[in-house]
Amino acid sequence: MEDYGSSDEDIYSSDQESYDGLENEEADSQWGSSTGNSCKVITRESLLVAQREDLRRVMDLLSLREHHARTLLIHYRWDVERLFAILVEKGKTCLFAEAGVTILEEVDVDSSVSSSTMMCGICMEEVAGSEVTKMDCGHCFCNDCWTEHFIVKIKEGQSKRIRCMAHKCFAICDEAVIRKLVSKRHPDLAEKFDRFLLESYIEDNKMVKWCPSIPHCGNAIRVETDEFCEVECSCGLQFCFSCLSEAHSPCSCWMWELWTKKCRDESETVNWITVHTKPCPKCHKPVEKNGGCNLVSCICGQAFCWLCGGATGRDHTWSSIAGHSCGRYKEDQEKKSERAKRDLYRYMHYHNRYKAHTDSFTQESRLRETIKEKVASLESRDSRLRDFSWVTNGLYRLFRSRRALSFSYPFAFYMFGDDLFKDEMTNEEKEIKQHLFEDQQQQLEANVEKLSKVFEDPFDGFEETEIMDMRMQVLNLSVVTDTLCKKMYECIETDLLGALQFSSHNIAPYQSKGIERATELNGGRNTKANNNITCQKAHDQTNGCTL
Repeated sequence: MEDYGSSDEDIYSSDQESYDGLENEEADSQWGSSTGNSCKVITRESLLVAQREDLRRVMDLLSLREHHARTLLIHYRWDVERLFAILVEKGKTCLFAEAGVTILEEVDVDSSVSSSTMMCGICMEEVAGSEVTKMDCGHCFCNDCWTEHFIVKIKEGQSKRIRCMAHKCFAICDEAVIRKLVSKRHPDLAEKFDRFLLESYIEDNKMVKWCPSIPHCGNAIRVETDEFCEVECSCGLQFCFSCLSEAHSPCSCWMWELWTKKCRDESETVNWITVHTKPCPKCHKPVEKNGGCNLVSCICGQAFCWLCGGATGRDHTWSSIAGHSCGRYKEDQEKKSERAKRDLYRYMHYHNRYKAHTDSFTQESRLRETIKEKVASLESRDSRLRDFSWVTNGLYRLFRSRRALSFSYPFAFYMFGDDLFKDEMTNEEKEIKQHLFEDQQQQLEANVEKLSKVFEDPFDGFEETEIMDMRMQVLNLSVVTDTLCKKMYECIETDLLGALQFSSHNIAPYQSKGIERATELNGGRNTKANNNITCQKAHDQTNGCTL
């Protein structure tokens, strides 16, 4: 095999941290996952810190109080960049109006009314001025009516955007006032209200999602740029950020949803029944023919003709058959049966190969401890060979490529089938693209199998020259499989999915270093003191102080 030289060694020698993956017992974890900083783990402790980062940006830019900034961000789904873009495009007035933010400088934000008594426009009762609250929009009602309004909305799950009670007023009520009034009567609902406001950062933010681990680890993941990506939580779970299912690239989320449903339900069993059985004309149960005679009997006692499915008597003869004809060709029925058989065989082809590579990945994942023991044995020798990071790096490359290869079969099933893209490509175009893709898939498959075979050898008993040969073989195959993976993804993104006009499918981009491992948000572990300060500031603002 061709020697790629020392530069290839340099590529992989920096991945010494891939040994960290040996500590992870999850079967689908990968060694050497990248530790980039484009996605963050948000723990329950750091959730408030993460939320306040965005709040502070909006508050500083627009000189707003916190509840106004939160109202804006909730309306625009915590997309700060979109909020700023609308500010530039439409101006502050339009930005505030669309979100229900009303700021009147003459309104006393502390919401006290100086007059001795006034009539509430809701309950039509005379109440003392000290029992009345005025919102930012200028509307003023008694505290009892406000409190009942807030309680109903919180119970209905509308805590994040509670509007003013006034007719045709779309202003959002001050969260500090809501908290103050509700806590006097229902402290538990006030806590629920605060929790809803806090968790809206995750629930309403398309760039932040809960980790789908079961049981739930309590973490959320925030991505910075593209929501179509695959990430790894600090709990070890790797998942697709877009659909929250297992990492499935190069399958699109829609393809993966269809594939899992197809594998999960009994649609293929029904397909088999359609091909190999016929319904009894009396009880309609499926009947399978187990003999050569085309006169069959159901367990209910009904006899019928296997050729046409028509009910007959016991004295079935080919010269006298009442009510049906066995000899006349029925094109629609024949086509339906043939199509069902063809679809079944096609599904079995792709499913068997997907399952084979998935099983291979599971088996190869069990090599971890064995490989670790072999490496430890080699390191204990009195040898000039000290660095065995190429072993773990090569095994990691095997895992990465094997997973991409296994998910390429569900992709091909839908890409070149008649379900999703029949109007996007002519038969000739589909055939050309299918051959192009399958050629790259086959090359990748061949090299993955070669790399897998290398690690099955008992290399802990090899001589130094044999280990050096194996080292170069692993390095070369690792480079080749990485290159072939990249080419297969480029083919999918550019030549296949990129050429679509009427439908849109997005896949997580290929990363040589693997699925990105999210790093914890700064201050996530040691934020109790910061949270106490933040809560005190929030309390001060509730009492009329501006942060």
